[in-house]
Amino acid sequence: MTLTLLNNRYQVLRVLGSGGFGETFLAEDTQMPSNRRCVIKQLKPIANNPQVYQLIQQRFQQEAAILEELGDRSNQIPKLYAYFIDNGQFYLVQEYIEGQTLTQKIQQQGVLSEIAVKGILIDILPILEFIHSKHIVHRDIKPDNIILRFADGKPILIDFGAVKVSMGTIMTASGNSTPSIVIGTPGFMPMEQSVGRPVFSSDIYSLGLTAIYLLTGKIPSEFPTNPATGDILWRNFAFNISPDFAAVLDKAVQQSPRDRYLTARDMLIALQNPVAPTVPVIPTVPPANPTVIATPVNGGHVSTPTVPSPPPVYQPPISYSPEPVPSPKSLATWQQGVIIGSVIGSLVVGGIWLVRGQLSSPTQPSINVATSPTPTRSPSLNSSNNSPNINEQQSTPPTSKVVESNSSNSNRQINTPSTPIYTERPTTSENNSTNVETPITSTATLTEAGAKNVINNWLKAKQVMFAPPYNPQPASELTTGQQYEQVAGYDGSINSLKTDGHYYQYGLQQIDGVDEFSVNGNQATIQVKVTEDRTLFDRNGNIIPKETDFKTRTVRYTLQFVDQRWKIASTQIISN
Repeated sequence: MTLTLLNNRYQVLRVLGSGGFGETFLAEDTQMPSNRRCVIKQLKPIANNPQVYQLIQQRFQQEAAILEELGDRSNQIPKLYAYFIDNGQFYLVQEYIEGQTLTQKIQQQGVLSEIAVKGILIDILPILEFIHSKHIVHRDIKPDNIILRFADGKPILIDFGAVKVSMGTIMTASGNSTPSIVIGTPGFMPMEQSVGRPVFSSDIYSLGLTAIYLLTGKIPSEFPTNPATGDILWRNFAFNISPDFAAVLDKAVQQSPRDRYLTARDMLIALQNPVAPTVPVIPTVPPANPTVIATPVNGGHVSTPTVPSPPPVYQPPISYSPEPVPSPKSLATWQQGVIIGSVIGSLVVGGIWLVRGQLSSPTQPSINVATSPTPTRSPSLNSSNNSPNINEQQSTPPTSKVVESNSSNSNRQINTPSTPIYTERPTTSENNSTNVETPITSTATLTEAGAKNVINNWLKAKQVMFAPPYNPQPASELTTGQQYEQVAGYDGSINSLKTDGHYYQYGLQQIDGVDEFSVNGNQATIQVKVTEDRTLFDRNGNIIPKETDFKTRTVRYTLQFVDQRWKIASTQIISN
């Protein structure tokens, strides 16, 4: 291209790409004080036929009007600044998105985790639903056409195929206009689109394959297929993927449109409300080495053993709803527990009498059985007396209360005792008056990965706690003590934001590294580097700069094992 100034206004800086429909340039708007950068798409009609030129021009204007409406009503679609026709060529001037495509991201850092991919889908599906509500099929969803914006980490959907359809219009022998080519990318478009009949679920198919690419790093043509159904066999190439998430993607990429999610909303609901796993049937014969034993207490009565469940993984949806708690009213399980405990209890009691009979003699002094002391319990962090001190504040009072705040006082420590949880066992012989208190290490076992998972759940929960619907429920699941009060209490962050009409929007949220990790009984400490992009808005939608930033902070989290799960007891920002 010889011209460097288009429409006497746009200074071309460099070529961004080229294809069958024309070229894409990065340019500066010389008539704006800021010399705002923009993307200019030069579109060339496929058929150089004067008879269809006027028709193409009319359709181009119609599609430009649609792109203008889409960009104005969504901040995840580039805005259309202008369109014009110059020397018989059609031009679109669009917002320049500073970021990297999903393809570039995979090439730079490798495949993404399930959490990251699910987050991208949850962010992009509402945009797809909005587009479909305007009776528009994107037609070319692929990793190259989704940009992760640097400013907030949000996925931006670019390069709609509708305008290209107009450019591909030809005139048939009968005088009717018709599209001459198929819009889409081989591999990422489904069968019905490849024959020129795209439907809304065609975009869902392409989005599903894009998600699979992010999980595996492989394009669709690299996967084997089921010879009977044609379904793509991708699961063996993805690691650490939950069955629920894999099932959602499998449904999205079905060959037949009627077998996929019919709408973007359906797929979004499936992601946010995964199917509860089937509860396995407990065998009637106990295992050879049971890890939990029912022991007779209080005069030989047997208590049913209970195994505490690990903390559930919290993945906050757009509208938070907790996972259903399985009902404990399983008669068969209760009966089995009583039967097993009764048998073991009978054996233990019988053994005591047998030993007593063997050891009895006239000269043997009587042995008094010591009374078992009350077992040590896990401290309750819901009491204000036992709540950890997390009242760290910033040097400058913030506009709205922030849970994780700076602290220059390193002596502010959590004061909750680190006593492990114990189970009480009776004295098994009158020759031994010592009461045994065995720590239940399995109950409060926490790994570094588990601690990071708690923090990741907390970061995601902010999206529904500190913005409408200002849902406090995740705070009860993820925090305890004063941390809970500071977040969801009467004067906590949620109520403060809600009263002021302020709200946060979060972009990128991730743990970049772990500096230290330690566990002491039912208390743990993990210090991590957390990168977070947050924007605070007032009730009028204006940004509050004071509480808006994109930073990597070093944060120390103190965790506490409460209510059979690990919760955040305090947070302290070490470096800001």
